Amino acid sequence: MAFSTPNYEEIDYRYCQASTGLRFANYFIDTIVIYILIFALGIVVYFINPEILDSRNDGITERVVGMIFYGVIMSFTEAMLNGKSIGKYITKTKAVNLDGSDLTFEKAFTRNLIRIIPFNPLSALGSPCNPWHDRWSQTMVVEEKKVALQMQKTELFSTVKNQTL
Repeated sequence: MAFSTPNYEEIDYRYCQASTGLRFANYFIDTIVIYILIFALGIVVYFINPEILDSRNDGITERVVGMIFYGVIMSFTEAMLNGKSIGKYITKTKAVNLDGSDLTFEKAFTRNLIRIIPFNPLSALGSPCNPWHDRWSQTMVVEEKKVALQMQKTELFSTVKNQTL
């Protein structure tokens, strides 16, 4: 049986995945930011045309509009900030593709629109945290500190491997 030598030039991003606690902190912070944005938008709309706010139909319409708003805002935020949201900036995490490459706008949009699915937050429970919006868009959230350590390990092994005796 032949064993292949491990390729130290590749970083295994599975070891860099953010914990469930960090993911929850991201979600909590981002939700607070979205509520602040919705409140600010409501104030602006009130000053422009207060009748729009008075014409609310029911709670379901508000929830659907809120979820779509959350998905769209998070998509643009992650696309413009290289896989980060406000919560991810604070917790020093980042959304990336499974191979560690940066998210494209399409991938960020897909990832965040999947968040609209009602039971998506429940799919994040468990360890390791692998919610539907990550699984279905083939992305993951990594800790930047762990990625940096993996890169240092890769550099160390590549220098050792290239040395001659």
